[in-house]
Amino acid sequence: MSDIDIRVTGRAGRITLTRTKALNALSYDMCLAVDAALKDWATDDAIDLVVMDAEGEKAFCAGGDIAELYQTGREGDFDYGRRFWRDEYRMNARIFEYPKPVVSFLQGFVMGGGVGLGCHGTHRVVGDSTKIAMPEVGIGLIPDVGGTLMLALAPGRLGEYLGLTGARMAAADAIHAGFADHYIPEDAWPDLIRQLEETGRTDNLVEAAKDAGESPLAAQQAEIDRCFGGEALGDILTDLGHADSAFAQDTLKLLQRNAPLSMAATVEMLHRLRAGTMSIRKALELEYRFTHRAMEKGDFLEGIRAQIIDKDRQPKWQYADRDVPTTAVSQMLMPLGADTLRFEEE
Repeated sequence: MSDIDIRVTGRAGRITLTRTKALNALSYDMCLAVDAALKDWATDDAIDLVVMDAEGEKAFCAGGDIAELYQTGREGDFDYGRRFWRDEYRMNARIFEYPKPVVSFLQGFVMGGGVGLGCHGTHRVVGDSTKIAMPEVGIGLIPDVGGTLMLALAPGRLGEYLGLTGARMAAADAIHAGFADHYIPEDAWPDLIRQLEETGRTDNLVEAAKDAGESPLAAQQAEIDRCFGGEALGDILTDLGHADSAFAQDTLKLLQRNAPLSMAATVEMLHRLRAGTMSIRKALELEYRFTHRAMEKGDFLEGIRAQIIDKDRQPKWQYADRDVPTTAVSQMLMPLGADTLRFEEE
């Protein structure tokens, strides 16, 4: 496949995204190819680890390929999107639960589907160009691909902040928030990858890691916790509105752009995950409840229209006054019955 190069080099299973003109956006076929390779390599004794990287300087992977999702959804075909998300989420879980080390080199934009591919492994390497984000609420979706688990595990209420604003994290912030492990200057990456291929060992990553510097998010943690500590979206908006700071005012402006239903559901999902035993499968199953309904009952198609297709940046969201009924969130997150996301092989 021209969009992805899957091969074995030395002791390493190698996955390289090569779709540079599309910022390595993840297509359905790419998801299936990654999943198939991971299944094969899991029991292959000749392979000690998996290394993921991408061509181009701009992006490791800027997200999922939403063009076909939009087109099929507009035509009333919701099954394609549901199948895409279902199989992508299974691939995300496979990476998270993989029995061998998975090393990812994350340059440039790492967003949405790129997070699901690159941030669930055991060794996540970031550099000076890295910009990691979960901006899905801006297109009427929720942070998915296992993103809700990572947000729920982030320090304090950082998960709510990142999930509702879509804020981009550079290296130090990504490490602080739990989305990355090692900061290594990018000019060292080619040699490190060659060593990983030759030895099948990850010792060189720890040895090469440098101090990423201070995290701006860590410095803002106390204010983020105060403003995002509410039980629901309405509480957060109220707290931001009453906070007398430039941070609160700027953040409130960011939230005013995003889909209210998506934001409200995101808050609810993070709270549900923290209230129980957190696991990747629980997070993905909960996310799938929303994405399964996103085209038919959510704002996903309108968000894509406004941001990507027509580019008028004037989405007509449901609950535009940001007063989202609890029942609306509950309906998006109700169990799916026979359509529940399952991880067993079919």
